[in-house]
Amino acid sequence: MTNPQLPTPSDEALQASQALILHICQQIKESGGWISFADYMRMALYTPGLGYYSGGAAKFGGAGDFVTAPEISPLFGTCIANTLAHALQECGGDVLEIGAGTGQLAAQILLELERLEALPSEYYILELSGELRERQRKTLQTLVPHLAHKAKWLDELPKQFVGVMVGNEVLDAMPCELVRFDGYNWLQCGVVENDNDLAFEHRSIEDLRLEVACEPFPHIPQYTTEIQLEAQGFIKSLAASLQFGMILLIDYGFPAAEFYHPERSMGTLIGHYRHHSIHDPFFLPGLTDITCHIDFSAIYNAADQAGLSLEGYTSQASYLIDAGILNRAAQMEVGSVEYLRMSTALQKLTSNAEMGELFKVIAFSKELQGKTAPGLGGRDRSGEL
Repeated sequence: MTNPQLPTPSDEALQASQALILHICQQIKESGGWISFADYMRMALYTPGLGYYSGGAAKFGGAGDFVTAPEISPLFGTCIANTLAHALQECGGDVLEIGAGTGQLAAQILLELERLEALPSEYYILELSGELRERQRKTLQTLVPHLAHKAKWLDELPKQFVGVMVGNEVLDAMPCELVRFDGYNWLQCGVVENDNDLAFEHRSIEDLRLEVACEPFPHIPQYTTEIQLEAQGFIKSLAASLQFGMILLIDYGFPAAEFYHPERSMGTLIGHYRHHSIHDPFFLPGLTDITCHIDFSAIYNAADQAGLSLEGYTSQASYLIDAGILNRAAQMEVGSVEYLRMSTALQKLTSNAEMGELFKVIAFSKELQGKTAPGLGGRDRSGEL
């Protein structure tokens, strides 16, 4: 399905999307005629060769579907590096970036760690998309050719890792479950096929984890929201891998009280297609990103259950300012083209009307005993979790 008010995909892209729809429809038939929304989202994003993150379509930057912080300004990566350098000074070890996008953040972090004389032996990247791996490799060879040899790509988490793990906009790309209250009971939202097309169908919840998660939600007829069991499980996997060091995660979202507010009755699920917001999750599968905001309370609870310590939780604006973004910006020549670009980027990254408040930073640790890292010493929001 296309929309005449949106950019028209190429014939090749349209054929790939149709092939993905047929693949999903076949999986639905083989599963008895119904799959959970999380299973649909997983196939739409990660089916080899056809999924949004597994195909060849542009995803990041002006030519893609959305812009992430590292594409806005290299100052973002310098702030991340300040935090990582502080933790590495205590724990040693390496850096592991989860889902490195275009590789811009990796390049920025490596350059700043070099300046701080805190380069790790290895800069690991956990990336499942072969297409993105190649893009990351080219980015590093172009921007930091003398440091590109540091990068090593992984297919899975190390069994034992010492150092710092970092993920920017990773959790929001993990499949989520959808639930809806019908006025009497909570139902699980699933997907069915109808003449090689996709549609919603809701069923009684059979997964006890979903039932328990729904208990505190507002009992408002047609109230719909997301539950991120996969993201919570991933946090526990990170905790099992990390032996000594820190986990730093940046994403958009809210604590539970705000996430599941009665007025947020349609949840946060959204699609991104060529810098347009899409409210139909079945719009051009494979060409449209599907994402939801993060319930940071659930992420904290998963980390706590897995034995991680909370290092800090704050807004992106507070994090960047405490990590020194204003000091670095002040070093630029006032009135220069670079200064003007930096001013615009700074506004987007830190303004409450832009990314400053919606995006949050949460950090966990294992066995760290040192002082609070740069970025995490500003406004503490952990009481909201």
